[in-house]
Parts: sequence; C-alpha cells; structure tokens
Amino acid sequence: MDLSPMRYKGYTWPHNPRIYSIDFQRAMAAHKMPFGRYQLQDLGMGHRVMKGSGEFVGPGAYEEFQRLACLFYEGGTGLLVHPLWQAADAYFVALRLEQTPRPDYVRYSFEFWEEVGRYRGVADRAAEPARSLSGAAVQTAAQPEYHRVVKGDTLWGLARRYGVDLKELVALNPQIKNPNLIYVGQEVRVR
Repeated sequence: MDLSPMRYKGYTWPHNPRIYSIDFQRAMAAHKMPFGRYQLQDLGMGHRVMKGSGEFVGPGAYEEFQRLACLFYEGGTGLLVHPLWQAADAYFVALRLEQTPRPDYVRYSFEFWEEVGRYRGVADRAAEPARSLSGAAVQTAAQPEYHRVVKGDTLWGLARRYGVDLKELVALNPQIKNPNLIYVGQEVRVR
C-alpha cells in the first residue's frame, strides 16, 4: 500500500520514516478517602507526542538531513500531516542524528508535540476579537459555507478548490479527527 508522504510546514519527506510511535496522555489524580478507599479524577487530555525514526539514503542524503535540521531551527508550530496519524498543529521539539553521517546515508529520529489550542471549540473561536486587516476591523458576519463530501474528495483538494489554506480548513473542522480520512456525505466547513 502506497502512503502519501509525511509533511511539516514546507518540508515533505522524500520517503516516509520507517518507525512511528504516538503517545496519547491523560492526566489523572487519585484522592485518598476514608477506610482505604480512593477517588480518581480525570484532569483531561494531555498533548500527543509523535515520534519516529528513519533514514535518508543515496546521493545527497546528508543534504536532505540538513534541510530537515533547518526546518527544526525555524521554531513555532506548523501543520504536521502524516499518512496514518490525525494531522496536528505541532512543535518540532527534537531531531537526533543517530550515527556518524555519511554523504549517502543518514539515520535520524524526531519528535513532535501537538499544540492542543487547535482543538478549541467553535464557540471559543467565535469569542475571539475580530482580526484586523490594514488596521480596519474585519467583521465576521458572513455565513459559514459548507461542502458535502463526494467520492474522491480530500481536504487538500477542497482547500485548493475553495482557495483556503489547508491548516485553516483543518482548524475550521475540529469534528474531523483524521484529515486524511473524510467520508462521502460528510459536511465540511470551507469558510
């Protein structure tokens, strides 16, 4: 099965890393009760940690690793699109060179931390102040626009069709847990 390549910000992996792991975390508290009992309290979801490792092989392998390292040094969040994971706004928090690099072979590992602000509800986003354009306030009075998914649609294709940035389209649709997987008949907000 051919998978689409992993992407982050403007970088696309020439081939997907070999090993992936993803950690889902939930914070819990245990409160002691009389007579040896306890009560558990769910403190909510923590951030996802997405890790992996791979190799760059062939002429220019070390230059490819250098491009990935430059991406790491950019800082800030970006949209991480993985062929199997749910896309996420994430920080690139670790990049490790796993052995002495050679011009034709580099083994590396990486780690991304999800930025959970992306999952705020629509009501939370509506409460934000209107963004300004050239100093003038822009009112958000326009009605939301939706697209009903048909066979062959992808979020990337819908973003291109409606002239919306993919990251913005993902943010407009928090109900879509995996942007690589949308269903026929599903309503997708495009504006």
